[in-house]
Amino acid sequence: MKTYFAELHVHTVLSPCGDIEMIPPLIVEEAMNRGINLIAITDHNASANVCAVQRAAKGLDLVVLPGIELQTREEVHALCLFDTLKQVEIFQARVDAALPAVKNNVDFFGEQFVVDETGEFLRREERLLLTSTSLTLKDAWQQVNDLGGMLIPAHVDRKAFGLIPVLGFVPTDVPFDALEISRFLRTDESPRILAQVSAYPLIQSGDVHYLREFLGINEFHLESPTIAEIRLALHQREGRSHRLHALELTTCVV
Repeated sequence: MKTYFAELHVHTVLSPCGDIEMIPPLIVEEAMNRGINLIAITDHNASANVCAVQRAAKGLDLVVLPGIELQTREEVHALCLFDTLKQVEIFQARVDAALPAVKNNVDFFGEQFVVDETGEFLRREERLLLTSTSLTLKDAWQQVNDLGGMLIPAHVDRKAFGLIPVLGFVPTDVPFDALEISRFLRTDESPRILAQVSAYPLIQSGDVHYLREFLGINEFHLESPTIAEIRLALHQREGRSHRLHALELTTCVV
């Protein structure tokens, strides 16, 4: 078994809310400086910068999983994680077909840059990414699962796009492997939130839009850094394991 310290929710400059420093070489450098050796690139409804980050990490002790942070029809954010670029490309085509044909308003939402492994500009994504697709949460889970990936509802405690504040509950007809909680929980919300998430394995992520937001507090013990192994670890099966190094409740507003 190998120990992996993971940050499974990382944005790049392709996300309009991402900082301009969120380019492949700086993402890789920051992760490694913090002792993180497993990350997932999860831009909003997009995956065009995944390959660039993988190339920036080539030859280093850092695994970069392909991913997308999907915005569902219900306006819930969900991490869609995969093993291969082929898997994420197939899912990306389905996301593209489910996105409304709306042009990005740069002045309002921010730039959406596709870059190479050095961070050099390649093109702008003209279509607005920070919007809901027509995919329902259940349909998205099924499609991701069928491709061999894993869907984890993101920052389920947040009022903005969080599963519990948006829907009011965790759907019981979708067998999620885990839920993600944000780095902050409001103290007035925590009893209700914790009561609903207690039945699920939890990951906690920085939802990294700025380099300073890396947490890397998910510790996995895996034979290899794959979705199948992560699933076993989340459920504490076959000698694989997962734990959080910190799970702090604060008074910060999410």
